[in-house]
Amino acid sequence: MAANDRPVITRKGQESNKTSQSGGMALVTGVGPQHTSAAKLWFGKASNAPGFRSLPHHHGEAETGAYLLSGSARVYFGKDYQEFVELSAGDFMFVPPFLPHLEANMSTTEELWWLACRTPENIVVNLPDVDDAQLIGYRRL
Repeated sequence: MAANDRPVITRKGQESNKTSQSGGMALVTGVGPQHTSAAKLWFGKASNAPGFRSLPHHHGEAETGAYLLSGSARVYFGKDYQEFVELSAGDFMFVPPFLPHLEANMSTTEELWWLACRTPENIVVNLPDVDDAQLIGYRRL
């Protein structure tokens, strides 16, 4: 059988961390070109430690879908990152291409876990950082 004639399994603990990152957020690939024949899809998981946030970034041409597995998140966007949406476990989110944003773990005691998918791939374009004080309601440990 050819490699494209069967499912490819990535076992727990065998995910690849050789993917684009945004400070404060750790991304690992479950399905992607790092270890499958996927050419138009990236699917992985991400985590934010308690009280930490990603750097401002966007995902280029990629459309992003996310599902919050656990925790309490706030996603900042808009002019000077003054707008935000809040998510709790069980919420889905769509992030349009080229939208500058950052993800924040609003808990200072619990880790935040996401599932995320992108098409065509995991594009992360990091942008200049902003001061925490600029982000309404955000606090670190």
